[in-house]
Amino acid sequence: MFVALLEGGQAAATASSTGGNSLMEAFRESPLFLSINLVVSAVVIAMIVERVAFQFTKYRVNSKEFFAQIKKLVTAGNIDRAIKLCDAGDYPTLQLVKAGLTHANKGPDEIDAAMSEKIGELKPAVEKRIGSLWSLANIATLIGLLGTVYGLIHTFGAVSREGISAADRQRILANGIAEAMYNTAFGLGIAVMCMIAHLILHQRSKNIQHDLDATQERVFNLLTIQTRPGGY
Repeated sequence: MFVALLEGGQAAATASSTGGNSLMEAFRESPLFLSINLVVSAVVIAMIVERVAFQFTKYRVNSKEFFAQIKKLVTAGNIDRAIKLCDAGDYPTLQLVKAGLTHANKGPDEIDAAMSEKIGELKPAVEKRIGSLWSLANIATLIGLLGTVYGLIHTFGAVSREGISAADRQRILANGIAEAMYNTAFGLGIAVMCMIAHLILHQRSKNIQHDLDATQERVFNLLTIQTRPGGY
């Protein structure tokens, strides 16, 4: 993604008769800030992959369909069987339902306390590291800008030396500016990726938390109504 984005800016440098610079040459000439952002990009990609894997595997259970199965068992008086159904997989939704079922005979307060404690453990895991993507977007942008400023200072210092021909001065200036711009483009590319991932993952985490709250309410209502006189 970054290579395609950055190589697009190479045309402006190579179009000049004074010479040009590729991304790999920019890494060789001024590797410090580009290398730092390369590390940042690796961290970002690893974080996004981990969060996507967590959200789309751990929370792939259809909570409404699962609750329908639990409701049939509970209304039939098979709470033990319902608990065994929750042990079918290590999914947070199943853990939440199990927390309520294991306290089904202890009254509404016990059921509510158990499920609230469990949902308090599950929600932070859903949001984990997502907020860091926004910070990494800012960090990558600033590192890129810092690399640009450093590159321009280095370039202008080089062209100001005596004994350099006009053609060499123009070539050094063009190549130096191209290298500096790669830093900005690289940093902005990482920032854009972070922001898009943050938008998707944050919305997904909100949907998951809403689903957990809805599941908690359904199970609580089911169990409290079940234990009332004249219940199911």
